[in-house]
Amino acid sequence: MAKRDYYDILGVSKSSAADEIKKAYRKLAIKYHPDKNPGDKEAEEKFKEAAEAYEVLSNPEKKQRYDQFGHAGTSGAGGYGGGHMNMDDIFSQFGDIFGGGSPFESFFGGGGSSGGGGRRVSRGSNLRIKVKLNLEEIAKGAEKKIKVNKLVVCSTCDGTGAKDRSSFHTCNTCGGSGSVRRVTNTILGQMQTTSTCPTCNGTGTQITSKCNVCHGDGVVRGEETITINIPAGVSEGMQLSMSGKGNAAPNGGMPGDLIILIEEIAHETLQREGNNVVYDLHISFAEAELGANVEVPTIDGKAKIKIEPGTQGGKILRLKGKGVPEVNSYHRGDQLIYVNIWTPKALSREERDLLEKLQESPNFKPQPGKHEKSFFERMKEYFE
Repeated sequence: MAKRDYYDILGVSKSSAADEIKKAYRKLAIKYHPDKNPGDKEAEEKFKEAAEAYEVLSNPEKKQRYDQFGHAGTSGAGGYGGGHMNMDDIFSQFGDIFGGGSPFESFFGGGGSSGGGGRRVSRGSNLRIKVKLNLEEIAKGAEKKIKVNKLVVCSTCDGTGAKDRSSFHTCNTCGGSGSVRRVTNTILGQMQTTSTCPTCNGTGTQITSKCNVCHGDGVVRGEETITINIPAGVSEGMQLSMSGKGNAAPNGGMPGDLIILIEEIAHETLQREGNNVVYDLHISFAEAELGANVEVPTIDGKAKIKIEPGTQGGKILRLKGKGVPEVNSYHRGDQLIYVNIWTPKALSREERDLLEKLQESPNFKPQPGKHEKSFFERMKEYFE
């Protein structure tokens, strides 16, 4: 199923200010909050959908990519995703949205829980890497296998941080719930607040004997080979995200994401301008005057083009569909060929005599009004 437009989800326009976007999300978060709609799966999905939309539109960089590329700017092929946020991701936004915590914590027993009992799941940090691509890989898409040095789950304790199963005990402070509640007297009466248990950090358990390898963290420094499928049409500076491929989290929590920053390797002869590819073709005076068939490089290999007799320097030739495709689209740019007349610097005596004779001919004298077209005329001709 295709994703809904983020602006439609929040009920705002592209020109809406940051405060308007925040206000719209806050309204939806309160309306569809799981604690307010227990057991309502549809409300829960709308709650997550609104959080995903806000996560993109509240970030100027992500919003810019989304406005330019749509969902492809925040997610690529092969499992990239700006979506798939878990509840911990969503509730972590509430400090910003509601000024220091979810408004439901006092009334519903803690909004930052992930599942029952108020237990808080830790999350690993995101990793950022750079991937360099040449023009051919950008045009066709690429699969890259990259070794990433990161925190991985400890294989000795399977990420639990404990020496063995007998090392686990229910937390004495929270009784295994992962959270503690406090009742305070205010001028409005008694108010109940819920917070993460400081003893077990929300896990609900305590470890008496720690793993000898990870020393109780559940993670160790390691290396993982990750396969990255990069869609065709990406550009310099574009970021893709692979959910769950970042650093592993302590005590069996959710891993972070892997952020991939795209870098373009300059091509030897071709230049990229948006989705178009530009090539400077140099031909001799004789080829320009008499016409010729020449080979030019393209992303897809060599291509033969015809130079018509009397071709003027500065003429723009076009190879339709030989440029770079748009991300997640069938549309592809063109290759533009700028014709340049090459002038030799050294001539033999015979060549010079011949040119001097030709110079006297009326056909070899510049006639701008008759033969040449202005730059604007050539551009108009190209786009027509």
